Amino acid sequence: MFASLFRRQDARVAATLYAAAVNRARAPVFYRDLGIADTLDGRFDMVTLQVVLLLHRFKGAADPRIGRLSQGVFDTMFADMDRSLREMSIGDDGVKHRVKKMGQAFYGRLNAYDAALADAGEDSLIEALQRNLYRGRAVAPAALAAMAADVRAQAAALAAAPLDVFVAGTLPSAPLPQEVPA
Repeated sequence: MFASLFRRQDARVAATLYAAAVNRARAPVFYRDLGIADTLDGRFDMVTLQVVLLLHRFKGAADPRIGRLSQGVFDTMFADMDRSLREMSIGDDGVKHRVKKMGQAFYGRLNAYDAALADAGEDSLIEALQRNLYRGRAVAPAALAAMAADVRAQAAALAAAPLDVFVAGTLPSAPLPQEVPA
């Protein structure tokens, strides 16, 4: 009975953290000023980035609650992707195929961003953002630099928070970037 209660609580906390990550990913400044494509793909890429930053914070934590939260956030994200595709009237076979491709894209981005965040230089992060978030599109250097600064600031805000903050269902957040001139 208690195990079931803890699993439900973990699932609720994971869903709360995921919802906060999605909320940050939807901030208009990213699309209006930082050149993120306001498309299904662009929004997927922004949600993926925010979730990757959260999972990056959880990486290496010995606390089993964090392992469960990490898996729960991932599971919640892909359940949301599945639901969203179904709401767009995509059939079962199409959903399965697209979710598989999204999973592959997620893991590719997870590896790229983890490596870039481990590198103290900005070049690898800018390259990872250019390739994955902007999908190779030309973007104003100021917007790309602002996006890289936001990623570093968000990673720092998450790293500064004690793990118990996440277990309580709170997602710390760096201030959103300000308007970037074109």
